[in-house]
Amino acid sequence: MSELVLQAQGVAKVFDESSEHLQVLHGVDIALKAGEFVAIVGSSGSGKTTLLHILGGLATPSAGEVRLMGLDFSRLDERDRGRLRNLHMGFVYQFHHLLPEFSAQENVAMPLLIRDMQPAQAMHLAAQMLDRVGLSGRLQHRPAALSGGERQRVALARALVTRPAVVLADEPTGNLDENNARAVHALLVELNEQLGTSFVIVTHERALADRAQRVLSMRDGRLEEQLDV
Repeated sequence: MSELVLQAQGVAKVFDESSEHLQVLHGVDIALKAGEFVAIVGSSGSGKTTLLHILGGLATPSAGEVRLMGLDFSRLDERDRGRLRNLHMGFVYQFHHLLPEFSAQENVAMPLLIRDMQPAQAMHLAAQMLDRVGLSGRLQHRPAALSGGERQRVALARALVTRPAVVLADEPTGNLDENNARAVHALLVELNEQLGTSFVIVTHERALADRAQRVLSMRDGRLEEQLDV
């Protein structure tokens, strides 16, 4: 598939700190096709997370534009941006951000309930997605009763339950031990292939970057493609 699901053109970001202007991103371009698996690597402070926040509509660029499913995402107001994000995007973070008072199934159903889907249908789809990530036996467990790897699988199921066009992930295995990280790496690739969902993953882990179809390197706020992958 060649359809562009997410595109950034000329994206710059400047933060005003006291009397100084701190430019974090410099004219970043990125185009993500449907079904692509892209990793972004780079040192701490290079601008990776800032770029991910702008791609996800969680921050606005100082210059340039972001288009999601062909729409100028970066120019929408917060309400319309949130609606488009709920329809077409999923997010996975280094920390799972699950709601501790709700079960795994309820956490995964939450994005569907925000869409005003009927609770029974939302819970059914949440159970199906948890089964896909290997947690059919953990539906009623709250986060505190799950292992670190299981919690991150729940977070991944929550990101995917709406069948988004693209999932943005920021160090999704950064808090996991080697065995759990390897299992989640494999799961990300499997779900990308099975569901056709595009992934943009910021990672320090070479083992995860090596599984990507493309690897982009961020250096001093500028993005370039690594050609040796």
